[in-house]
Amino acid sequence: MSSYKTKLNDITTFIFDVDGVLTDSTVILDPSGEMVRCMNTRDGFAMQLAVKKGYHVCIITGGNSPMVKQRLEYLGIKDVFLAAESKMACLQEYIDKKNIPLENILYMGDDIPDHQVMRVVGLPTCPKDAAPEILDVSEYVSHVNGGKGCVRDVIEQTLRVQGNWFEPAE
Repeated sequence: MSSYKTKLNDITTFIFDVDGVLTDSTVILDPSGEMVRCMNTRDGFAMQLAVKKGYHVCIITGGNSPMVKQRLEYLGIKDVFLAAESKMACLQEYIDKKNIPLENILYMGDDIPDHQVMRVVGLPTCPKDAAPEILDVSEYVSHVNGGKGCVRDVIEQTLRVQGNWFEPAE
């Protein structure tokens, strides 16, 4: 088993960026002024399942979309940091509040603003199409691009390793 697979046993917390991770980085400029993003429903399923199974799920993003926050809250994610000027400060606030050791955190980011956080968490991960600097610091690179199921990929792998993924109905 590769070293990242071994680390999946210790993961209790998932932290994700939005643009480039939960979305494909595309922003549609709506005439109303809203910047519209598309999110993958399979990522959404995996995040809500992780919440239901007792995992911590947190979002830290530089974006400030009320619709993104509404979607995440609909999935049961209560810890959403929007307009994060310092992702490191948000991470510190979150782990202090929840008393979570860094080694128990899987973080998925895709670009330069994620770099500092990814250097301190237990398992830094990224989508296949992340920036070169992020690919360099990631211990796992998803086979999937941002917005196309990379979040589902890391959550599913973690829950499978821990025996929490799929329980067929009797």
